[in-house]
Amino acid sequence: MTHGKFVSRPPVVCRVRFLFPLCLLVATPLGAVDYVRDVLPLMSRFGCNGSACHGKADGQNGFKISIFGADPAADHEAITRQSRGRRIMLTAPEHSLLLRKAAGEVPHAGGSRMKTGSREYTILRDWVAQGAPFATEGRAEIASLTVEPVERVMSFGQKQPLRIKAVLSDGTQQDVTWLAQFQSNDNAIAEVSERGEVTTGSAVGQAAVMARYLGRIAIFHAIVPRPGEAVAANAETFNDLDEHVQAKLRKMNLQASAVADDATFLRRATLDLIGRLPTVNEARAFLQSTAQDKRARLVDALLEKPEFADFWALKWADLLRVDRLVLDHHAAHDYHSWIRTAVAENRPLDVFARDLLTAQGPLVEQPAGYFFKVAKKPGEMAASLSQVFLGVRINCAECHQHPTDRWTQRDYHGMRAFFEQVSYKKAGGAEALIIQGNPQVKHPRTKEIVQSYALGTTMPDTTPDGDRRAALAQWMTAPENPWFARNMANRLWAHFMGRGVVEPVDDFRATNPPSNPALLDALTRHLIEQKFDARALIRLITASRTYQLSATPNATNENDTQNFCRAVFRRLPAESLLDAVCDVTGVPEKFSGVPANTRAVELWDSQQQHYFLKLFGRPSRTTPCVCERSTGASISQALHLMNSPNLQNKLAHAGGRLTQLASMSDAQIIEELWLVCFSRFPDETERQQAMEHLSTRQDKRRQSIEDLAWSLLNTVEFVFNH
Repeated sequence: MTHGKFVSRPPVVCRVRFLFPLCLLVATPLGAVDYVRDVLPLMSRFGCNGSACHGKADGQNGFKISIFGADPAADHEAITRQSRGRRIMLTAPEHSLLLRKAAGEVPHAGGSRMKTGSREYTILRDWVAQGAPFATEGRAEIASLTVEPVERVMSFGQKQPLRIKAVLSDGTQQDVTWLAQFQSNDNAIAEVSERGEVTTGSAVGQAAVMARYLGRIAIFHAIVPRPGEAVAANAETFNDLDEHVQAKLRKMNLQASAVADDATFLRRATLDLIGRLPTVNEARAFLQSTAQDKRARLVDALLEKPEFADFWALKWADLLRVDRLVLDHHAAHDYHSWIRTAVAENRPLDVFARDLLTAQGPLVEQPAGYFFKVAKKPGEMAASLSQVFLGVRINCAECHQHPTDRWTQRDYHGMRAFFEQVSYKKAGGAEALIIQGNPQVKHPRTKEIVQSYALGTTMPDTTPDGDRRAALAQWMTAPENPWFARNMANRLWAHFMGRGVVEPVDDFRATNPPSNPALLDALTRHLIEQKFDARALIRLITASRTYQLSATPNATNENDTQNFCRAVFRRLPAESLLDAVCDVTGVPEKFSGVPANTRAVELWDSQQQHYFLKLFGRPSRTTPCVCERSTGASISQALHLMNSPNLQNKLAHAGGRLTQLASMSDAQIIEELWLVCFSRFPDETERQQAMEHLSTRQDKRRQSIEDLAWSLLNTVEFVFNH
């Protein structure tokens, strides 16, 4: 029997069927149905092997198969042999439980997945009738997957059917649209039906639609520009980064906002570079300066401040998991100090990564080695370093191939093999990280020996002698590495712009493409040309018109979130916000077990007990994911700023800023508060309202000053960087 599948296969005795359009005309061999190529795609398409059905850990109703079809042989065994083979009936295929449940002829928790007599039904019936073979010998393998079209500029509410083809190893092609699985990375811009029809919504932007078939992936890009007349592009660009941003804006029919004023740039750049507010004197001097290059000079000055090392050491400590609970007090402090020293010395990013990857010896001399104590298992080491330094997530591949990524279990264990030699040894009270032995790694399912090999490369026949990590470090930090430089450049861009060209920043994959590939290429190229000097790339980013744009939207870009056409509001990190409150009130925070006047940004211990820091999203550093740090605003945060006794104590402190302000004139008080909170002078309306508030309560002048300062601390302008 034949199953009517659109295929092209090696010449065999066949019959030609003229039942479909000429473009789908095929020659179908008699009885060419097997599990791997015909049944497995149906199991995936129906969701049978999904995590909510029979693919979950305990299976469903006594029937378990591997998640997303990761182990076809075991799945074939489960269907055909387990439970005494009750799921199939070779002598009467139509009565097989597998078919009857899927067709809804008998009760099935998953509901009816197909109709009796349908194309899918025919394939399953023919497979059972032929003896339910696992694989057909001699059938061509799938070499790649393609999608037609690859990209299309679409309008709101427009539809586009996709056609998916499997390119086989013998050069033939097979239309597998009806068997493919589809998923959009942004349903607001474009959603896709289970049959592969893309429909755009009413949002401007670019969506990537994934088509998946038997572990292969193809991507369709739906580009939805803003409707209406074409807008004039911003004529002025400050550097080549702006050229790439402007090119994308023209394509999307968007216009960038105006350039921000000096006060906004001063506050934004200072918070972005050193994590604190400008002082009153710094703000006044910058606003009054007439130098043409004062913005560039500001950035240069900030890069040399010790606070720059404090702030960026905090960011790296989050990613590299400086965790006192896992290490201990002294070890965590030494680990953090190593990171801060590297930032202060402006150690190139590739050198920084290599130093950590290849650390060994006494830990008092090589504190970078503490990373390998935080990430305790070889697989965890491999996954964490891939996520931090490559922006690639391989965790899921420990158990199965992820449904939206290319990495397999073999790839995961190939990376894990680089760290199997890592161990610790104590001698004379000191601890050392040592590399020893030549341990083998076996694939947990196939039991084959997996040699150490890097992502995207071919596994060698043998593993080289010596420290395997050295080879990994050389590959990872090479300029031609497809991820390292791009990931580092993207992370820096995301920090200053509020989102990455690839977002999330630690999720580089084909199904999550960059929103502006040319821009990411330019950032990467500059980082490599500057020999991985992070400060050089920071200078380029902050000098761009794109970074210096206002957060005020215009009529064309108010709904855009992808194309960097305006600045975005970003809540201050927990540590920066607490320091900002202390700067405004003039009262430093007291932290347990650290010297007086220590700023929150300087804290190396993420486990320091502090309600404010916890409430505003300080991470616990249990994973390398940027998502651990909460950046959203909440009702609890707003209520805390409005009602916190600690904040009131700072406002009323006898030795604080407000006590000093009480001796000044009302005009001086107002100017001082606006400069310290917002890095700008008050406008006329604000000045008049503040003067009225202070003048009408002269009998309670000190309380009036506190109330005015409290109101400023509770504004969006204070809590957010913009």
